[in-house]
Amino acid sequence: MEKSALQIARAAYQPKLPKALQGPVKVKEGAATQSVGNQEEIKALFPNTYGMPVVEFVPAESENTEPINVGIILSGGQAPGGHNVISGLYDGVKSLNKSSKLYGFLMGPGGLVDHKYVEFTDEFIDEYRNTGGFDIIGSGRTKLEKEAQFESGIQILRQLGIKALVIIGGDDSNTNACVLAEYYAAKKYGVQVIGCPKTIDGDLKNEQIETSFGFDTACKTYSELIGNIQRDCNSARKYWHFIKVMGRSASHIALECALQCQPNICLVSEEVEAKQMSLDDVVEYIAKAVAVRAADGNNFGTVVIPEGLIEFIPAIKKLIAQLNEVLTDPTTGEPREFKSAEEQIEFVLSNITAENKAVLESLPADVKRQLCLDRDPHGNVQVSLIETEKLLSAMVAKKLAAWKAEGKYNGKFSAQHHFFGYEGRCAAPSNYDADYCYSLGYNASRLISNGMTGYMSVIKNTTAPAAEWVAGGVPITMMMNIERRNGANKPVIRKALVELDGAPFKYFASKRDEWARQTAYVYPGPIQYFGPTEVCDQCTKTLALEQGKK
Repeated sequence: MEKSALQIARAAYQPKLPKALQGPVKVKEGAATQSVGNQEEIKALFPNTYGMPVVEFVPAESENTEPINVGIILSGGQAPGGHNVISGLYDGVKSLNKSSKLYGFLMGPGGLVDHKYVEFTDEFIDEYRNTGGFDIIGSGRTKLEKEAQFESGIQILRQLGIKALVIIGGDDSNTNACVLAEYYAAKKYGVQVIGCPKTIDGDLKNEQIETSFGFDTACKTYSELIGNIQRDCNSARKYWHFIKVMGRSASHIALECALQCQPNICLVSEEVEAKQMSLDDVVEYIAKAVAVRAADGNNFGTVVIPEGLIEFIPAIKKLIAQLNEVLTDPTTGEPREFKSAEEQIEFVLSNITAENKAVLESLPADVKRQLCLDRDPHGNVQVSLIETEKLLSAMVAKKLAAWKAEGKYNGKFSAQHHFFGYEGRCAAPSNYDADYCYSLGYNASRLISNGMTGYMSVIKNTTAPAAEWVAGGVPITMMMNIERRNGANKPVIRKALVELDGAPFKYFASKRDEWARQTAYVYPGPIQYFGPTEVCDQCTKTLALEQGKK
């Protein structure tokens, strides 16, 4: 296969490791842990993996070098750096014993259930080092939650002599990893399960997990594109660009891109919810900024919008919550089946409250139809299909037209629309993600060799040089609580939302009025892989602000 010059050069890059992982290690245990919420319920559901301590690896004189066979799964959406997690795990198990083997299950958790796998070799792994994507073994969204799946999985694990399984995924995937770890521990099957924190959305983090992998690269990729648009915007001086970015459940990507690019407006879903803003409130906020810039002679600008904004508007959030309930079959927990779209819409209108029906009827026809019809495999509204950027620009245009008729506005308004999603999910990982992911995988090999199960691989202190990073593990049960999902209460990892009293948002809030009126654009440019460390190895501005480094 022909390769680009960058692919060839990146293949030679050796990711940096924390000093603690550069030789034999031993476990340093912390205090016992408890879940972030619903402690008694979580403890009852996970009696074999609850309350374990946070662990840190420190240098040792020697370590266990028995050969181990390990399996690995890529689960959920792609994120830059997944291949480096695998190569780090491969190098880690091979460093313990050359006879160790690593197997990859194909196309996600379904590969474990269906016994589809490959064995990794040096040549195989070397083709994928420091590359983006999950194409090494593919990914999938099969949920591991049924006993029949667990039992099918154990058959192939026994056949291959696999003693540990590493699941690379987001909050839902790692919730499944926790359930699987508990099941195998309860059955005394002798199979360890380790998780790795993956999601470009950045919502899998807490006091122990500084960031999910892929967030850094995705944000730098989107910020390059936003910067390019802003340069064009400042050149043509005749368009308002409405730019939607990934982030259904949290606004971390939108906020990070705003910190990097300084657009005129960035909406933060969590703030919209906290202020109980209506859709009209959001529209008026944007329209006022457009009018102020127009008064200064600037009929152009940029608006960054998180993908899940609609779901955070309180009235619409309440509507969506009831839609998720009524469109789920209570007997099976699966999405209800309908003969036609019209039947489904009629069912919705007949089974929601008058208040929610009024909200639904107030929305444009295409948005109303999407809310009623478009569902994901779990029965939830497909928020990403709602073209929020077009909805907002149309409503802003309507409001500005009304203001012009009243003599309150005398500018020109013309909109362009963008949605940046897939563009960032498989980018070649930044040096930060290449190093971070390789360390996560290598660290997972040490969690396995030290007998851990039900743990997430964690690397901390990542605003420091890589040699000073801290390696260890955190019990997955520590991050869990009970939430309402598809009409039932389920144990899940709590998502991390943008904290409105956190340093990143507070810094943004202190600057946004200035950015709104002025043309204060920053142009980050493309990711740099070679050159000065201050250019090539920088972490996200979110992480730097959280750790007081900016």
